[in-house]
Amino acid sequence: MLIFSKQKGLASFFAPLFILLTLLLSGCASNEVVTAEAEDLEVEVEVSEIDPYEGFNRKVFVFNDTLDTYVAAPISDAYLWVAPEFVQSGITNFFSNLKDINVVLNDMMQGKLAQGAEDSGRFAVNSTIGLLGLFDVATELGLEKHDEDFAQTLAVWGVPQGPYLVLPLLGPATTRGVPGGIFDAAANPATYVGAPIQLLQMLNARANADGELNFIEEAALDPYVFTRESFLQYRKNLITDGESANTDDLLDFEDEFDDEEGIDDTASIKAIEPVDAVEVEAELESADAKIVETDVEESAVNSKDFSKASGSFDGAVKSFDDAANSFKIASDKLNQLEAQ
Repeated sequence: MLIFSKQKGLASFFAPLFILLTLLLSGCASNEVVTAEAEDLEVEVEVSEIDPYEGFNRKVFVFNDTLDTYVAAPISDAYLWVAPEFVQSGITNFFSNLKDINVVLNDMMQGKLAQGAEDSGRFAVNSTIGLLGLFDVATELGLEKHDEDFAQTLAVWGVPQGPYLVLPLLGPATTRGVPGGIFDAAANPATYVGAPIQLLQMLNARANADGELNFIEEAALDPYVFTRESFLQYRKNLITDGESANTDDLLDFEDEFDDEEGIDDTASIKAIEPVDAVEVEAELESADAKIVETDVEESAVNSKDFSKASGSFDGAVKSFDDAANSFKIASDKLNQLEAQ
C-alpha cells in the first residue's frame, strides 16, 4: 500500500512534467517545419518606386518626431512665448533676405534672367532700406518673393528626382535634394557666421512650422504618408513654378463618364442637321409677334385693373366727404341749440 501510494505520488508529479516536455518538443518540431516551409517559399514584397526605403525612412521619421516632441517643440514654444511678435517677424525677414542670395544664383543658373534681376533688386532694397532685411520693404514696393534652390536647378538641368529619403534631424528629402541642400548651405552666408546664428535660424524655422506640424499630428491618419506626399507635391509645384504638368486624369474621367452614360459625342455631332436660315428667321418673327401680342394683352388687363382700382378709390373718397358733411351739419345744429 505504501509502495503504491509512492508510485502514485511519483506518477502525479512526473505526469504533468512529461506532458509539458511533450508539448515543448512538438512545438519545436512544428516551428522547424514552419521555418523550413518559410525558407522554401518565395515571398514577393512590393516596393514603391518613389519610396523604396520606406522601412528605413519610417524609423528615421519616428526618431525625428520623438526628438521634435521632447526637444525642439518645447524650445520652440518657449521662443514663441518669450519673443514678441515683431521680433519674430524681424528674425524671419532677416533669414529670408539671406536666402535671396541663393534665389538669385539659382535664377541665373536656370536662365531666369528677368526674375534674377527682380530678386537682385529685392535683396538690395531689403538689405539697405530694410535694415539688413529686418523689414520686408521690397514686398511693399511690389517686388514679389520667389523660392528657388539648387535642387530645382538640378531638376531644370534634367537630373531625375530619385527615391524619397528621410534624413536624421533634416527631415524629408530626395536623392536629388541632398546635393542641392549642400550647395544651398554653402551659398548661404549664415553658414559661416557661427553656431548661435545657425541655431537661431533652425529655431525660427521650427517656430514658423509649428502650425503645420500640429495639423499633421491631429488630422493625418498616417503622418508619414501625409508628410511624404505633401513634400513631393510641394517640390513639384516649386520646380514647375506653380504650373504643374497637366495630366490626363480629368480627360480619362470624362471618357469613363461618357462610356457609363452611353454618350457618343461623334454620333451626337453627326445627328445635327443643317438648319435653313429663312425658316429660322420666320420662326423668330413669329415668336416676336407672339411676344408683342402677349404684351398688349397684359397691358390691357393691367389698364382695366387700374381703372377698377381708381374707381374704388374715388368711391371711398366720396363716402368720406359725405360723412364729413353730415358731421358738419350735425355740429351746426348742436351750436344752434346751445345758442337758444
